[in-house]
Amino acid sequence: MNASAVALIPLRSLRALQSLTWLERAWHDVRRTPAASFAHGVALALFGWLIVAVAGQRFWMLAGAFSGFLLVAPILATGLYSISRALERGEPAGWSTVTAVWLSLDRRLVLFGVLLAAAGTAWVLTSAALITLFAAAPVITPADFVRVVVLNPQSWLFEAWMLAGGLMAAPVFASSVVAIPLLLDRRMGVWDAVLTSWRVVGENPLPMAVWAAVVMGFTLLGMAAALVGLVFVIPMLGHASWYAYRDALPADAAP
Repeated sequence: MNASAVALIPLRSLRALQSLTWLERAWHDVRRTPAASFAHGVALALFGWLIVAVAGQRFWMLAGAFSGFLLVAPILATGLYSISRALERGEPAGWSTVTAVWLSLDRRLVLFGVLLAAAGTAWVLTSAALITLFAAAPVITPADFVRVVVLNPQSWLFEAWMLAGGLMAAPVFASSVVAIPLLLDRRMGVWDAVLTSWRVVGENPLPMAVWAAVVMGFTLLGMAAALVGLVFVIPMLGHASWYAYRDALPADAAP
């Protein structure tokens, strides 16, 4: 496909609060496949604790590592998309569904994962550089970050850090919000899936902004609960992302 062909793919208009229905449907999927669903949450929570263990005394690195981790999380939820697809089709869903997706080694998904990892790494390096080069004092602990970066009245470093993070996160969100489920579900190239994802965001800016806020809000709540909350948050957001894709594109919208 080319850009002109992608532009002809029909899209649905989304309601501003349609993300609430995606969460409701996600909860039904979690209840039907609790073991496989919560396992994704456990795995990402354990990975988060690993980040804390490695960078816990280097908060200048920890802040970037966590936010970079969030950029990569959508590709890690591919198993959840596959479960929702199987349930939607009336097929058995569980560990075998997840295993089949990862063992398929779909080169398009692998490439997308590499691109997201590159974006996450770039943000980790950017975040670390901003904090280490421009902070008024060394930032070692979370308390240091709050005192030196967030609450320093003589510095705009926190605002610059947030702006840089937003400028990087926004295009990643727009590129991946439906692209990964689309790659899983259709025989479509990575670039075409990214362009389609951007079209969905461009034609539904308010619903997608609400969905981005929901994703960020739930994720922050999960992280605030000593990362244990991610066990519950990740399955909900992963399954809901599948339904965001389903509602945005008609079933016959792409080859």
